[in-house]
Amino acid sequence: MSNDTYTIQGTPGITAERFVAIRRELHRFPELSNEEFETTRRIRGWLEEAGVRILDVPLATGLVAEVGGLQGGLVIAFRADIDALPIQEETGLPFASTHPGKMHACGHDFHTAALIGTAYALKARESQLKGMVRLIFQPAEEKAKGARQVIDSGALEGVQAIFGMHNKPDLPVGTIGIKSGPLMAAADGFVVEIAGRGTHAAVPEAGNDPIVTAAHLVTALQSIVSRNVGSLESAVISVTKLHSGTAWNVVPEQALLEGTIRTFDEEVRQRVLKRFEEVVQGVAAAFGTTAAIRWIEGPPPVLNDPALAELGLAAAEAAGYRAVTPVPSPAGEDFSWYQREVPGLFVFMGTDGPREWHHPAFDLDEQAIPVSIGFFVKLAELALDGQQREVGRKEGALR
Repeated sequence: MSNDTYTIQGTPGITAERFVAIRRELHRFPELSNEEFETTRRIRGWLEEAGVRILDVPLATGLVAEVGGLQGGLVIAFRADIDALPIQEETGLPFASTHPGKMHACGHDFHTAALIGTAYALKARESQLKGMVRLIFQPAEEKAKGARQVIDSGALEGVQAIFGMHNKPDLPVGTIGIKSGPLMAAADGFVVEIAGRGTHAAVPEAGNDPIVTAAHLVTALQSIVSRNVGSLESAVISVTKLHSGTAWNVVPEQALLEGTIRTFDEEVRQRVLKRFEEVVQGVAAAFGTTAAIRWIEGPPPVLNDPALAELGLAAAEAAGYRAVTPVPSPAGEDFSWYQREVPGLFVFMGTDGPREWHHPAFDLDEQAIPVSIGFFVKLAELALDGQQREVGRKEGALR
């Protein structure tokens, strides 16, 4: 990383090197979801150094800050997630994780450093802001619980639009993926417990074999997508765990199936979940067994507001970055919970990384940090420009 000063429209002294160092410190000391106490302490310290206001919000981990203050202006929010994953790092970096079995393998350290940089840059030009920018450092994204914790804390009160981003290893630095509509999938999990009647393996007719039920279910569940989801729609059902039995000569009492369902449309999501229930119960009954389904509710799909997507494209152009229409990701992201409260825009920030998210050798190009800061600052300026836009009363989006 160069030592060049990174300047944003007359705000000198904001150096990219500073926020690269912050990212590396966060990377060395990762903390898992709802355990981000030291991470929160560090973020607070860095924000206080710049004189950024920290709000009194009832969060055990994570924090919310503000920059700006024009009375009667818009209130917008930017969000970064701060938690790490239970993965043993294999990058060999000089700033690799010092916490065994924990790693920033999804780039949340990058997201956090970029938002801190945005806070510094906006603070330097606070008197020129035409409204308020709320900065949300969210815990527990990896467990898909943090966004709702932030919402329950009242941190979105008064906010009229929210913005966020996720690093994208397959996009080059300087490229931003922006699109309206669905960007990331709803991510629901399931646990199916099949109850049969055990018996000796030599006399299976004396029992009801849950393994046979489970085997047929694995195949039958795939017909939901092929026969209930249109060719122009999208859904994925993956069975990722199948467990039953303890001995080679015993038909067991139970079998367990686990997996995930991914969808990009709420109507498709509900249709698939309903059909899943029907198929499970039907197959179980056909083989004289019973089945209980436990749903693990994941976040809904990330659905970007069209007006905010247009604003994002304008911000990328004004900041001198290349905007592309990204391929939607079937991964889940709890930023979508915010979008159920207020209009939102979530973008993919090109980081040109060698590995995908959640890989033990995941890393990214730190040149993307100043790109992210530049984009967020320009996005804030355009969003708060009351001369050109006003709050849409019907949809709540910035117009």
